[in-house]
Amino acid sequence: MKNLFKQFLFILAAIFAAPFTLLYLITNLIFKSDSVFSGFSQLLSLLPTKAACYFRANFYRFTMNYCSQDAVISFLVLFSQQDTEIYSGVYIGPQCNIGKCRIEQDVIIGSGVHIMSGKGQHNFSDISKPIRDQGGVFEKITIGRNSWIGNGALIMANIGKNCVVAAGAVVINDVEDYSIVAGNPAKVIKKRV
Repeated sequence: MKNLFKQFLFILAAIFAAPFTLLYLITNLIFKSDSVFSGFSQLLSLLPTKAACYFRANFYRFTMNYCSQDAVISFLVLFSQQDTEIYSGVYIGPQCNIGKCRIEQDVIIGSGVHIMSGKGQHNFSDISKPIRDQGGVFEKITIGRNSWIGNGALIMANIGKNCVVAAGAVVINDVEDYSIVAGNPAKVIKKRV
């Protein structure tokens, strides 16, 4: 009965999200930019309540590369890149800022986590130019299935499967499967196996 009720909520949320989704798709046809996607993300992040989590997931189902309908996308979660994938069972806590990434099944992301699009987003080697004019490279970050990212972590590299990232950790290098990492920069403090 509970699953049937959830399916009903998913369908209802998809219906309510349809006008926003259509407006986004039309706007994106004209401007073709991640800033359009980011703007809609900012607007939808402001909607409170559990029902809004279903609403956001259904909007992202049709606007991201992939988003599972059962993903929980909490209040004030911002996405900056359409090239994002969110798989089944994912929970993203409030006030997260998510860049270009792939979040695999059953990942838990605490509040205030920032997943950046790699560490090369901004070049700053030419001191004669403003940093904003020097460009950069966006990299798609992967968070492996069944991993847990603690509150306030900063992620700039891939996280393996079944990992734990401590609250406040700053991940600048790839993390191997089954690792527990902490610190700034994050280092392996223990293995889960």
